[in-house]
Amino acid sequence: MTEQKATNITWHEANVTQTDREKLLNQKGGVIWFTGLSGSGKSTLALEVESTLHQRGHLTYVLDGDNIRHGLNKNLGFSPEDREENIRRIGEVAKLFADAGVIVMTAFISPYCADRDNARDLLDEGRFVEIFVDCPLEVCEARDTKGLYQKARAGEIKEFTGISAPYEAPPHPELIVNTSSQTLKECTERVIAFLESKSLIPTSQ
Repeated sequence: MTEQKATNITWHEANVTQTDREKLLNQKGGVIWFTGLSGSGKSTLALEVESTLHQRGHLTYVLDGDNIRHGLNKNLGFSPEDREENIRRIGEVAKLFADAGVIVMTAFISPYCADRDNARDLLDEGRFVEIFVDCPLEVCEARDTKGLYQKARAGEIKEFTGISAPYEAPPHPELIVNTSSQTLKECTERVIAFLESKSLIPTSQ
């Protein structure tokens, strides 16, 4: 699906650079990529981090898995090929946000290491932060607010990550948070502290 079909196209450089935008926003554009099983708390954590950054005066945006499938990726299912294309598109969109100087967060299961690595490769060193939202499968199932695991166990949902489709945990993420043993506040504070340590955002005074 990544074959270049358009011809006679040229990349046009902007007059306003990424550095110019970042200076205006007082932040460094980048991608915070939350990955983990369904029910692990990716979206909840991403939204809480976004709220914290917004309160500190930063421009952010959360790309949520379900929301994206209502629009940009509504023509994709959950086959391995569609999952790959789903993440490919998200990686490209996230790259544009980062170029605009925005701190963009993605909350997707994104089960395959290769797809996440491809998204990382789109950005310069230090601008991609992979956060593994670690949570035992049994805890995710117990949460199961959407009833998805129950349907997957019953065979009503095919190719469901963690049940009938694989999840490849990141071997070397920038950060691991465990939402079964740490509170939302604790996880959020760890993410913010990491962003400060890498100078993606200024240290809070």
